[in-house]
Amino acid sequence: MDDLNGTLRELIQVQQGVLSRQQALDAGLRQDAIRARVRGGRWRQIQFGVYATFTGECSREVMMWAALLRSGVGAVLSHHSAAELDRLVRDPVPLIHVTVPASRRVEPVPGLVIHRSGRILQARHPSRLPPRTRIEETVLDLAENARTQGDAFEWLFRACGGRHTTPERIHVAMEARKKLRWRAELAGALGDTADGVHSGLEHRYLRDVERPHGLPAAIRQARVVRGRRSAYRDVLYEEYLVAVEVDGAIAHPAEDKWLQARRDNAAAAAGTITLRYSWADIVTRPCEVAAEIGAVLLGRGWPGGLRRCGPACGISQV
Repeated sequence: MDDLNGTLRELIQVQQGVLSRQQALDAGLRQDAIRARVRGGRWRQIQFGVYATFTGECSREVMMWAALLRSGVGAVLSHHSAAELDRLVRDPVPLIHVTVPASRRVEPVPGLVIHRSGRILQARHPSRLPPRTRIEETVLDLAENARTQGDAFEWLFRACGGRHTTPERIHVAMEARKKLRWRAELAGALGDTADGVHSGLEHRYLRDVERPHGLPAAIRQARVVRGRRSAYRDVLYEEYLVAVEVDGAIAHPAEDKWLQARRDNAAAAAGTITLRYSWADIVTRPCEVAAEIGAVLLGRGWPGGLRRCGPACGISQV
């Protein structure tokens, strides 16, 4: 790299060792010099017109840079690829998602999914590299392309529950979009997120168990301090010392189960009873769950009463 000028050296460093032919030409490198580097094995083409200026394996981020440069000026990583970079997802999807300006036509490229947007300048994060959409835009892109409404909600809960962004910022991004699939429903779920709902299952509990059956409003993600330790309860009916934990996982490691048990035991010693429900409980028998929780609350002084959620509700006493 010693014979390259400062502009090219800086580009190569910023772009994780990746450089496009056009960038090299614009910075003053001649076409025959590029060909010589490729023939000599110092550079290798990893996308059409895009080179790795090093030997060895290409990292995931290198391939993302190559996808961006292949897609042209103004392209940004988006959807699952932006989510991967910002740690909204644990497991990356094989394809790399890139969004380009709406006026551009990019030929199909194996391994890339090309999206087009007329508001790419607003959606682009101002400083993060590789260039990508803002987290709020990423969340809305993924929600809009989700298979189901529940999957769309999950992106909101994951982003806000993981403190990657806030409901307020997502709301601003929603308002900036003229079209948005499930707009009203997403706005409602966003309001629940602001109230402390951190997962799709917690949302199902609020929507299908607590509200329609008239249970009292609970505190969500309630911080409970025991000595020097603190824990968060999914749902806490603080006045009646009743906590509800909802769990979407099929199984937990034994260590996690013992941690849960110790937490529940400590809560019981302080007078708080903990009720635990699985995904199947919340989704397939919400009325029975409401009846069980209502009975416990009534036994602890709740002056209210359960109500039927509809004609087919399984609650027999109102």
